[in-house]
This record gives sequence, C-alpha cells and structure tokens, in this order.
Amino acid sequence: MRIAIVTDAWYPQVNGVVRTLSTTGRYLEMQGHTVYFVNPQEFQTIPCPTYPEIRLAIVLGSGIARRLDYFQAEAIHIATEGPLGHATRRYCVHRKLPFTTSFHTQFPEYINLRAPVPIGWSYAYLRRFHARAARTLVPTESQKLKLKSWRFQNLKIWARGVDTSIFKPGNPKIFDLPRPIHMYMGRVAVEKNIEAFLDLELDGSKVLVGDGPDFDQLKLRYQGAHFLGAKFGHELAAHLAGADVFVFPSRTDTFGLVLLEAMACGLPVAGYPVQGPVDVVAEGVSGCLDEDLGKAIRGALKLKRQDCVEHAQRFSWDSNTRHFASCLAPFKGAA
Repeated sequence: MRIAIVTDAWYPQVNGVVRTLSTTGRYLEMQGHTVYFVNPQEFQTIPCPTYPEIRLAIVLGSGIARRLDYFQAEAIHIATEGPLGHATRRYCVHRKLPFTTSFHTQFPEYINLRAPVPIGWSYAYLRRFHARAARTLVPTESQKLKLKSWRFQNLKIWARGVDTSIFKPGNPKIFDLPRPIHMYMGRVAVEKNIEAFLDLELDGSKVLVGDGPDFDQLKLRYQGAHFLGAKFGHELAAHLAGADVFVFPSRTDTFGLVLLEAMACGLPVAGYPVQGPVDVVAEGVSGCLDEDLGKAIRGALKLKRQDCVEHAQRFSWDSNTRHFASCLAPFKGAA
C-alpha cells in the first residue's frame, strides 16, 4: 500500500512524536509498504510562538495537493493538527477521500501552561479537527477514555514499541558521581514538570539528558544537578543503563516513549500514577508510581533491573506497526 503520512513534527526536532513516526515508517517499509512523509522540511517555515525550536510550515493547499497527487497515495494518515495537517484535511474533505488521524500530544494542557486559554476550548477545537477522520489513533486506553470524555469518536488504540537492538542493559556508562544516579531523559520544557524532580531532596546525584526551551534557565537555577544535553542512539542507551532509577515527573504525556527505552536498559521508573505511566509501567515490577514522587523513587530503587528489561520487551514495533497499517482507511480500490 502507498501510504502518505502528514506530520508537522519532524527532524531536527527530537521528541517522541518524531521518533514514533520515523520508526513506524521504517517498519512499514520493511513490511512491504511504500511510505511518503509530508513534513515541514519541504516548505518554508516560521518558528512556533513560545517554542521557536519547532518550525511550522507555510503551506498552501496546492502544495499539499501536488505532492499527494504525484505520490498517488492509497491511504492518508494525518499525524498532527498543525498547518500541514489542516491543509491535508481540507484536501481529503474536498476530494471525498477517507483519512485517519492520530492524537499524540495533549496540546490543550500544554497551551494552558503557556497562555490563559481554557482547556475546554482547545479540546473543542481538536474534536472538530478529528471528527471527519475514519479513525483517530491514540496510544493508550487511558488516552482513549479521556478523549471519549471530551466527546471524541472513532477512537482506536495504536501502541508504541522499543528498539531493543539499541536500548539494552549492556555497555553502561560509568558515572563518576555519588550514587544512586537519578536520571531524567527527555525534552526539557515546562510541560514535563521537571522542577518536581529537581526540587526533591535526594541522596546521590540528579542527571538530566535532553534539550529544550527551558534547558538554560533550569541549568542556572539548579546548579547541583548535572545537565548533559541531548544524547542519541547507543550513547543515550549507555547513559540510561548506567543510572539507577529513571524519574519521570510529567503529568501530561500521552504515552512516554522514554519510559520503554529506560526500562529496556534495565532502569526502573519512578513517576506519578497518571496517563502514560499507568499504561506503560508494571507497578511494583518495572517501576513505582505514587503521588509522592520521592516515595516512588525509593520504591523503584528496590526493583530488579532484569524485570524492567523483560517488561519493556513486550512492546514490539513490528506488531504495533502492523496494527497501525490495519487501522488505515485505504481509498476504494487500493490494495
């Protein structure tokens, strides 16, 4: 099947959405499909307000139509609700073509953290965006239930996987720091609630791997923590494998791909009992979740690393990508 995936989130951004889509595209190709990503790199862009690292495409409908017509797509998936997503939605509606969408990010909560926009207004806007889709794919059961409460329809679960050829316990980095090593890895931004981790009084060391709009100001405020910047691939896996516990203070993630990557490296997770962690972490086996984050950390430090690895290995990119393909809405007569 010739599958067009339209996304406003793409490289050089480093986040779970980009990693999810690029990995899914790779596995779709391995499974015999032809994939074309319509992404901001093909257009002129402007910085996103309050988040300049994200570039938004300046796009006209004709630009989308030309690309999709040339590709001769047999199924179209709109991954994001930005300018490219909106232009593709108009293209599909105008031509009476079925399409699917996915819900990756809790934008209403993110926007509310940056501006006084009521969450209900944003969810109403997003509900209208997704309403014409044949199916809207969501990463977890708790996300599905949440969107149902906001009156979204035609929801299907599409989970995530972990690349165990990269994320594995071997070859850990040796940290010359006091133990235990408490690690956060991910985007350094307000919606990740990182201060809840950094404000804790903990024995050992706090290590943060990642970059984002709040990196400089947090590094200045919390000089006792170790801010290492972004790491990738096997180097990232080595940093994870060399730590003692993975601290995930976010309350707004829809899944938390980094949770799987940490557990696959043998790192138990400590976090809040909220959407994302409750769907991904096996309580008391691969992590501990508690409204008292310090208590969750103390519990997670007692868990067996091999149990974390075995739990993460249950999440397969191959099977989840096959499920993604089965949820698409091929055009009439397409293979």
